[in-house]
Amino acid sequence: MKNKKAVLLLNDGTLIQGKGFGYTGTAVGELVFNTTMTGYQECLTDPSYGGQILLMTYPLIGNYGVNNIDFESDHVQPEGFVVRAASEFYSHSKSIENIDKYLEENKRPGIYDIDTRAIVRRIRSYGVMPSVLHVYEGEFEEAKLKEQLRLFEYSKVNFVEKVSTKKPLIFGDKTAKKTVVLIDYGVKMSIVRELVKRNIKVVVVNCLAKIDEIESYQPNGIVLSNGPGDPAILTEAHEIIRKLDKYAIFGICLGHQLMAHAFGGGTYKLKFGHRGANHPVLNKLTGKIGITTQNHGYAVDKMPKEFEVTHVHSNDGTVEGMKHKSKPIFSVQFHPEASAGPHDSNYLFDEFLKCL
Repeated sequence: MKNKKAVLLLNDGTLIQGKGFGYTGTAVGELVFNTTMTGYQECLTDPSYGGQILLMTYPLIGNYGVNNIDFESDHVQPEGFVVRAASEFYSHSKSIENIDKYLEENKRPGIYDIDTRAIVRRIRSYGVMPSVLHVYEGEFEEAKLKEQLRLFEYSKVNFVEKVSTKKPLIFGDKTAKKTVVLIDYGVKMSIVRELVKRNIKVVVVNCLAKIDEIESYQPNGIVLSNGPGDPAILTEAHEIIRKLDKYAIFGICLGHQLMAHAFGGGTYKLKFGHRGANHPVLNKLTGKIGITTQNHGYAVDKMPKEFEVTHVHSNDGTVEGMKHKSKPIFSVQFHPEASAGPHDSNYLFDEFLKCL
């Protein structure tokens, strides 16, 4: 890797100096951490990280490179990348390039050779916070970085509009007996793959697609995807979802939160969120615990009147799933498609298929 320098400036004034990799430039975003041990490529391409700087707690990143298979979208989504050690050399039969080149191609800066454990402890103590990541080769001006930081307000930006598809996309067998309209708030492609695997025609539409457009595809059901940002500010999405209650609906992550708002519930921001592939969730309907993949900074606190809680997080008791008391409408806060992560909750796609 080139001889680059980097700094990470946190909103509380903490300035961390390290080595730079990837793109030479500046990124501003909400600093969050993910505890998964593998799957950095899936994390880097997950649209839910829009507007955020991603820190990986696992110390060695890049050792198996980047391949042409494990993408969740067509480009890197986090604004910047923070790791303890970035491996220039990789070893995997399917890999095509290293993490340094991949970030540079996607114009995303990264920092390494720093104490990521100390940063995670700070986030856990004080919560996620706006930060600036700057990769440079000469000198840097701290005053300019502080000014960029001052102007950034994560919760006021509609990141969903930035990542949602601009035109309808169709996946799977066009002659399939069942059709699902997937509303794209920042969908991971693994969700699409799981639906197609079950012989479902999937039509992916923009986050603000009107009811007439959605119904023109004659769907048997609706999927509300994952995505970035604060669900409370997406009021147009709330209105659209509210009008779709005659269909079977499956909400995932942000889709779960939007469903809560649409039917009279509410959400709040977690101190440091749930991001990783080892989160235990209790299924209250079966009494069983599944290990899940998660990536969210908000959670449902006010339940809609017509809904009941189906899943809770075993560590902190937050709502992880809910269902309508009389209609085939349900949602989960975690990611049943995993990627990367355990497949304990993959059965939820089969449950949705039964509702169609």
